[in-house]
Amino acid sequence: MFASVSSHLPQASVYLAHPLAQIGVFMAASALMIWRLQAIEGKGFGGTVLGTLIMPYCSGFANLVFAYVMSRAGGKGSTVMENCLVNNVTNLTLILGLTTLCFGVTAVNGKSKKVPEQAQRLKRLDLLFTLVALFLFTGTLWALAKDGVLDFYDGLVLVGLFVFWQILHVFEILKNNVRKNQGFQWSIVLDLLLIAVSAYGVFKSVDYLVDWVSHVKSPYIGVKDLGWLSGALMVLPNAFIALYYGYAGRQDIVVSSQVGDGHICIPMCIGLFALFDRITIPGFFQIGIYVIAGAAALHFLFILLMGRLPRALGLVLLAGYGVFVYTGLVQQ
Repeated sequence: MFASVSSHLPQASVYLAHPLAQIGVFMAASALMIWRLQAIEGKGFGGTVLGTLIMPYCSGFANLVFAYVMSRAGGKGSTVMENCLVNNVTNLTLILGLTTLCFGVTAVNGKSKKVPEQAQRLKRLDLLFTLVALFLFTGTLWALAKDGVLDFYDGLVLVGLFVFWQILHVFEILKNNVRKNQGFQWSIVLDLLLIAVSAYGVFKSVDYLVDWVSHVKSPYIGVKDLGWLSGALMVLPNAFIALYYGYAGRQDIVVSSQVGDGHICIPMCIGLFALFDRITIPGFFQIGIYVIAGAAALHFLFILLMGRLPRALGLVLLAGYGVFVYTGLVQQ
């Protein structure tokens, strides 16, 4: 019996040693993360805080893994920067643009629940606060990158900003739980263990795909496209989050999860990499920053004035994504 089982193991490993199979592993691990993530919302975490504090680590974990894998190779700072810019721009334009076109008429508080006016105002303020942080992080990166490189001290500033931002949210959770006289449920430990298992699956699949792209012999893709390809792939878990919560009518989580995932990339991923290796700024850095800032400004204005993102805004966001892709891929 054992001989029979062992004879099938090499065949299974052959199937897994294929880029499409590893993409499948990546997607399955990300889906497991999102599934347990959804369960955590009712265990001491509010909607907007969930989208800002917990979800980004799950959907953005692959970006952290990618930065780690690139740090082992050395001299890949530009690739990490490309990955993070593509990720952030895609989140704020393509994903939010598509979900806004599909679900833009839904207010930030859900389809069926009557939410008190005070709760609506608090959710709106939470979203605006998250977008203000995006301006701060992106503006700081733009200022630090003016000399064309990011070094150890630049990375220290970026990581310090991110850690402070996360501490603010931890205290916000603790304050809310004190107000509601509730604590965390112990079952959250099981959820976190399952998330850890899925995180390992993400790590192994990303490691394999990076190695495959680096060595593949193809006229269409190669190591020079690694930043763009990885950035596009790692946005997929966030797309699932946006579509699910958009359908559920939770535009507050849709927006906060996309913006929060951007916080993982800028400043966390870039800052961590810069602590160990210098980053040379790529050529399309400026257009990426401008698109991120422009999209964030539109989100801020519409949420401030209307409390939601209207359908018409989706077309503008998709156009911004098209400009970014044309400038970054076609003109480079």
